Amino acid sequence: MKPVLAPLSRAFFNRDPRRVSRELLGKILVRQRRTQTLSARIVEVEAYLGAGDPASHTFSGRTPRNAVIFGPPGHAYVYFIYGNYYCLNVSCLPDGVPGGVLIRALEPLTGIAEMARLRGLTLIGPEYSTRDLKALTSGPGRLCQALAVTRAEDNGKDLTDPTSGLYLGDDGAPRPRVLLTPRIGIVKAADMPLRYVIAGNPFVSGPGSQNKPLPTFARRAAFR
Repeated sequence: MKPVLAPLSRAFFNRDPRRVSRELLGKILVRQRRTQTLSARIVEVEAYLGAGDPASHTFSGRTPRNAVIFGPPGHAYVYFIYGNYYCLNVSCLPDGVPGGVLIRALEPLTGIAEMARLRGLTLIGPEYSTRDLKALTSGPGRLCQALAVTRAEDNGKDLTDPTSGLYLGDDGAPRPRVLLTPRIGIVKAADMPLRYVIAGNPFVSGPGSQNKPLPTFARRAAFR
């Protein structure tokens, strides 16, 4: 019997992005694509803190591009980078207060063949290697390709609503052990301990040196 997937509530996201990040690990991202369901477990995220965070898109104020992050919690903020890739974030905190979480890596669960097709990859099945699966959804750009997430289709979608075609749910899996590291792939405020990963998960992005736990003093700063 398949586990019941309960959509995450609006209240889940109406909190500090650091709390949301920690508790979002292990949850399920679902894309309903025509008659097929693509799903994957969240294994890596980064918190962005809004007006006080130089790396956040909201640091300089509200614009048409970042308006979703200022809106109600639990909505998709999708942006385009490097002229090639989309990135998926979820808004946090009360309406009008900016803050969000970037989804950085997933562990594929269902719809794997379709994910590979969307990524332009060929997998030799039916048993796929971890290396093959990691190529699908390890990294923010890759996972958006694998789930066909685009700004035109998904920016502003309600991620608490299963009828939206893209939502976040809980399958009741035990809470994972969490490691904190500095954020990666950015220049501003890159040393802030705001990257959260499932300890030991092979689908986490980045080289091994970027997936080591932080000293105790740094962990305190990120555990709010």
